[in-house]
Amino acid sequence: MDKVNGQMTERDGVYADLHIEAAFASGVISGDAASGVQPASLDLTLGKKAWRIRASFLPGRGRLVADRLEDGLAMQEIDLSNGAVFERGCVYLVELRERLALPADVCGAANPKSSTGRIDVFVRLVTDGAAAFDEARAGYKGPLYAEISPRSFSIVAREGSSLNQLRLKKGTVRLDDNALEALHRDGALVDGAANIDGGLGLSVALHQGEVVGWRARRHSALIDVDKRGALDPADYFEPLTPQRSGILILDPEEFYILVSKERLVIPPDYAAEMTPISPGLGEFRVHYAGFFDPGFGWSGDGGQGSRAVLEVRSRETPFVLEDGQLVARLVYENMAARPKRLYGDAIGSNYQGQGLKLSKHFR
Repeated sequence: MDKVNGQMTERDGVYADLHIEAAFASGVISGDAASGVQPASLDLTLGKKAWRIRASFLPGRGRLVADRLEDGLAMQEIDLSNGAVFERGCVYLVELRERLALPADVCGAANPKSSTGRIDVFVRLVTDGAAAFDEARAGYKGPLYAEISPRSFSIVAREGSSLNQLRLKKGTVRLDDNALEALHRDGALVDGAANIDGGLGLSVALHQGEVVGWRARRHSALIDVDKRGALDPADYFEPLTPQRSGILILDPEEFYILVSKERLVIPPDYAAEMTPISPGLGEFRVHYAGFFDPGFGWSGDGGQGSRAVLEVRSRETPFVLEDGQLVARLVYENMAARPKRLYGDAIGSNYQGQGLKLSKHFR
């Protein structure tokens, strides 16, 4: 929605903060919007009620999440009013405080927040009638749920905690490769040659600095998701030093924090999302948290290009990563309007100008 002659008009694109605020005012989104509106997304918040469930599931077309829980998938109901422990290796479902009543031409996409992904907590959005995770279909009306599965560390969360985020999109938003190349020519999106093929390619840095990554330690203490700067990194992660060979062997089912070689820029009129490369190129998964806001790394709001932190988990077999190896792609999307506030210092963003960095929970 842009102002034209005093009226609000809407163009295709990712909803900006002003659209999200208007969506709350009109009832498209219901819930507590006090602090969750970001430049191009909304931080979703946990409700009071959670369930430990037997296994991850999707309700399927025409079926409600509540009905599936009553079918025997729920093992235990949990009250989050005063907080609860989500145990490593278990799967939980939490009803969120927000609900949607989307217009017929607006859909939603969700991802874990950056700080959630960096502590290896797998979070996915579930909606009634869903045949896929992390999607709210166009015109969806109903409740929202978060499936939560801590992988490396057990966590403490409570009603009001925020682990994932939602973007609303109208129409065709994604830039094709021709448009992305033109945007890079107008103002460099990375600090070197741009690998553009189905998005902007990102490679892993394994030679930069005294520490090139972190590997999660097993059997660590709890992490309270709402406490910032409270933890000693050494209690939870093992630092990885650069090897002369320039390689890192990923051990099966281990979790790593690595960083991209490239410094990224997301201009103010665009948003971006990290997508993994084809599974055929390697036995690993990259980046649970995929959203990049307008202004990330942008010089106009405190950035000088920011590296992408890569949350990496190997699969069934050991796999060799080499310095400079392609590991992910960044898809750029048009904004429906420039946000009122960009990602950066002005709004206290945690990761502007970042290099290799653990989540906000660590000192």
